[in-house]
Amino acid sequence: MKPIVAIVGRPNVGKSQLFNKLVGRRVSIVEDTPGVTRDRIYGETDWNGRQFTLIDTGGIEPRTDNLILEFMRDQAQTAIETATVIIFLTDIRTGLTASDHEVANMLLRSGKPIVLAVNKMDSTGAPDPDFYEFYNLGLGDPIAVSAVHGHGTGDLLDACVAHFPPEEAEEEEDDAIHVAVIGKPNAGKSSLVNKILGEERVIVSDVAGTTRDAIDSRFENDKGSFVFIDTAGIRRRSKVSEDIEKYSVLRATMAIERADVCLILIDAVEGVTEQDTKVAGLAHEAGKASIIVVNKWDLIEKDGKTMDRMREEVRQGLSFMAYAPILFISAKTGQRVERLFELIDYVSNQAATRITTGMLNNVLADAQTRVQPPTDKGRRLKIYYMTQVGVKPPHFVVFCNDTRLFHFSYQRYLENCIRNTFGLEGTPVILSVRQRSDKEE
Repeated sequence: MKPIVAIVGRPNVGKSQLFNKLVGRRVSIVEDTPGVTRDRIYGETDWNGRQFTLIDTGGIEPRTDNLILEFMRDQAQTAIETATVIIFLTDIRTGLTASDHEVANMLLRSGKPIVLAVNKMDSTGAPDPDFYEFYNLGLGDPIAVSAVHGHGTGDLLDACVAHFPPEEAEEEEDDAIHVAVIGKPNAGKSSLVNKILGEERVIVSDVAGTTRDAIDSRFENDKGSFVFIDTAGIRRRSKVSEDIEKYSVLRATMAIERADVCLILIDAVEGVTEQDTKVAGLAHEAGKASIIVVNKWDLIEKDGKTMDRMREEVRQGLSFMAYAPILFISAKTGQRVERLFELIDYVSNQAATRITTGMLNNVLADAQTRVQPPTDKGRRLKIYYMTQVGVKPPHFVVFCNDTRLFHFSYQRYLENCIRNTFGLEGTPVILSVRQRSDKEE
C-alpha cells in the first residue's frame, strides 16, 4: 500500500493551496472562507520516484460548538489515524497561536512522524524573525514554505519521504471498479457511501451542500475491489450562487469522467425531478455504465403496486436511460445495499463487452431481413457491414452507401437488435455511421 501523507492544521492556514501545489492540479476547493474544505480529500502524487497519497483535511478547531467544525475535526482525526506522515501546517501571518499548541499536542499523542511547516513565507531571503517562535511547539526544525509560489515544497517532501517505510515491490495494477455516486443535494449520497464503508467517512448532515468535493474511498469484499467517489450534490444553475458550488458541479463532472460506473441517486420521496434528469444526462453523455438507485425507500407508504408505479415513473422521467437497471434501497436501514455490488460488477462487465465482427454481422443480416432498410426517392439504404471499435461504452461502426438514408429510427432499431442479442444492460451504446461508395466495396 502507498504511504499516506495528511496535511493538518487549524482553518485557513493554506492546507488546500499546499495540497493543490503538491498534487499539481486543482483538486481541493481553494477559497479564503474558513471551513471550505469539509471532508478529507485524497490525491495521488510522487516525489523522487516514491508514489504516495496526500490527504487534505478540514481545519482543526480544537474547541468548537459549531456542528460542521466538529465534523471537520473528527474527519481530521481519522486522517491522522490513517496517515504514515503528518504535515502540520501553520501560518507566519497569524504567528504561533494557542490553537496551534493544542493541535500540536493532539498530533504528538498520535505517535506519528510530524513534519512542521510554516506557510505564507512568500518572500525569499532572510526568514521573518517570527519564524523562529515555531520552535516552541517542540516538533523539531520548522520548514518554511509558500503554498502559493511553491518555495520550500521540495524540502518539505524530502522530510516526508524520509519517514516512509522501505519500498516494497511494485504493486500490481489497480483493478478496482471506480464508482461515482451522483445526484442532487440531499439524495443520500454520503449516507450510502458511509453505509457501505461502515465508518463516518463522509460528513452526513441534512444541510444541503455539505459535501462540496468529490472524495475517494476504497472498499473490498467478496464481490471485488471498489473505489467509491462521493460527489457534491449537483444543483440547478439558478442556485449556484457561490463560486464554491460552481466548482462542485465541475467536480461531479470530473468524478463521472474518472468513474467506470455511476450510481444515480433518486430521492424516493421527491420522485424524478428535472434536476435528476440533468444529473443522469451527464453520466449518459459521458458514456458511463449506470445504475439508477432509488433511495429512502423506507420512507414510502407501500401497497402491492408501489414499486411498479415508481419504476414506471423513473422510466418515463429518465427515458433516455432505458438500459440502466433500477434498484430500490434505503441507505439509512441498509435495505438492498448489498445487491449494489453484484449490479456494479455486472454493468461494469457489460460496458467492457467485445463482440466479434462475425457475430455482429449475423445480427445485422437478421435485422435487415426482418425490417428492410429505408428508401428515399427510389434509392435504398445499403448496409455493408458492422464492426466494434471500442468499449466502455461499446462503440460500433456501421458502413453504408449513403449516411443521409440512414434514418435515426433505423439506427435505434439496430441498437435494439444488438441489445436484444447481447444484453449490454446498464451501458450506453454508441452507433456511428460511415459512408462507403459501391466502387470501394
